[in-house]
Amino acid sequence: MPKIFEYLGIVIFFYSNEHDPVHVHGRHQGRESRAKILIENGKNIGVEIESVKGRQPLPPAQLSDFRVCVEKYAENIVHKWVDYFVYNQRVKFEKIVERIK
Repeated sequence: MPKIFEYLGIVIFFYSNEHDPVHVHGRHQGRESRAKILIENGKNIGVEIESVKGRQPLPPAQLSDFRVCVEKYAENIVHKWVDYFVYNQRVKFEKIVERIK
């Protein structure tokens, strides 16, 4: 389970056995949601938040923070996805310490 970001206590990560489409999971205090990065013609066109089967979703405040972070770092997430799942490279963990505006 490579962690790629931590933002305001939300750990953002991939599961090691992930599948397309490109997405990340966000976990905070035992709750978890998933964010798919929507890509069309090679461009990020948005983020779609989903629940994770068998898990309680992130509460509204954390869900909003999760969405903001994934939207801001979507391109970086896609690069990390390709590095990890295509090139089998380790990805660098980053802790984001300032609130994204």
